Amino acid sequence: MGGVSASAKGTAARRLEVERVPRPAICDCKMGVVTRAKKRRLDEESSNPELAPRGGEDLISRLPDDILTGIITILPGKDAARTQMLSRRWRPLWLSAPLNLEARVNGGTMGMDVATIRSTLRTHKGPVRRFSLSWSHDCYGHFPVVDSILGSPMFDNLQGFELFYYNNCSQNHPVPRSVLRLSHTLRVLIIRSRCDRLQFPMETACMLNFPHLKELALSTINIADSTIHCLLSQCPVLESLVLDANRGCRRLRICSLTLRSLGVSDTYSSVEGKLEEVIIENAPLLERLTPPGIRHEGFVIRVIQAPKLKTLGYLSHKISTLELGTMVSQKLVPVSLSNVMRAMKILALNTAPNLDVVIDFLKCFPCVEKLYIVAINQGNFKNVRRYVSLECLDLHLKMVEFINYQGDLTDLNFIKFFVLNARVLECIKFVARRDKCDAKWIQKQHQRLQLYSRASRGVTLDFQADYGACSLVHMKHICDLTKDDPFDRSFRRCRDEQI
Repeated sequence: MGGVSASAKGTAARRLEVERVPRPAICDCKMGVVTRAKKRRLDEESSNPELAPRGGEDLISRLPDDILTGIITILPGKDAARTQMLSRRWRPLWLSAPLNLEARVNGGTMGMDVATIRSTLRTHKGPVRRFSLSWSHDCYGHFPVVDSILGSPMFDNLQGFELFYYNNCSQNHPVPRSVLRLSHTLRVLIIRSRCDRLQFPMETACMLNFPHLKELALSTINIADSTIHCLLSQCPVLESLVLDANRGCRRLRICSLTLRSLGVSDTYSSVEGKLEEVIIENAPLLERLTPPGIRHEGFVIRVIQAPKLKTLGYLSHKISTLELGTMVSQKLVPVSLSNVMRAMKILALNTAPNLDVVIDFLKCFPCVEKLYIVAINQGNFKNVRRYVSLECLDLHLKMVEFINYQGDLTDLNFIKFFVLNARVLECIKFVARRDKCDAKWIQKQHQRLQLYSRASRGVTLDFQADYGACSLVHMKHICDLTKDDPFDRSFRRCRDEQI
């Protein structure tokens, strides 16, 4: 009998089953392989945009177009483009959403880099909301290319422009003329140079008008006193100003009814034209005064009228004179204490761990809640154990951060003072060198700081290793008014981060 064995029947059945499995349809696109099942799902999403990509209800896609477009706009360019993969509901929104464009142009690949920018502008249907441009190497002669790019109608309503100019040149070059065309819509303007050869000419400043500008940051450029004052007079709603390591402006005068945050520093090198004096004549809304990078002796800060000032630092001995109303200190030593400033909540000092200096400042600012100390090696201080009754220690001080903690006797006695006296203290943070801050060393520090007579029973000790992050505040975070505390290390970036 010519029957068929059971094994043969099984093989034939499996072959038939395999042949009935639909083969995947290949889509030649960056999204990769698309099966027929996935194609059906995408078609369903297209007909019903409220269906989530993996089934269920897609609540986010139910939001109005303007809200979804706003979400896309605040994302970096690459992340915004990826929203097309969420569902078909998002795809047309990306194509028309305001663009958050970041670009880099290098000397050796300038032609290709510029072509990429222009290609992006051609294919995207929406306007450009923010443009961040890094211009590297000896490319100044091609700044007209920047002007031609920014001449596109897509930049007509540009809100944020950032230029990072990297060129170790020996001649001064003016900023791109396109800044003139953009000024009437900008809300954020950041210009940074590697050297101080990028110049902001007086004639350019006087022609500018920034009716909507809220944030201005100029770093390592060449700008004269008269130019910066002319520029500031054209910014009626300015809230945040950073002048970092510029050359040409020796005396800065601030008179602004809208300014909330001011960050200043002098130049890296000892050259003529470095910033030497800051005078705040009238700033009724100023909350934050941050001189974190004073590099040369003899710096002067005079605050005549700033009643809402609540964040100050980093103060160092290089600030020869600090006048806050009628309070005067010279090289961190208060010499006139006729009035106290009760609005001050956050204080940062760049000094040796000297308790006498700190106690004097806590008398001047009795309502300080957060105290930052960047310890510098400047002699040995006994910081003898003592009990002191101050309003700040009894009622207000909640956090102390000690940066560059070594664990020697000076540091220990400094910290013990706060453990013994600060009654509402919640946390002491220690930032130590990475090579020292291991588990064994931390355990030893805990043992040495275990005091039975601590004033606050709930205080915690938190040790952190410094992994190369900037010890002082970065200028970028001075501008960020969404953060109450610019010194908070959870927001700290690396030293070489762009502004």
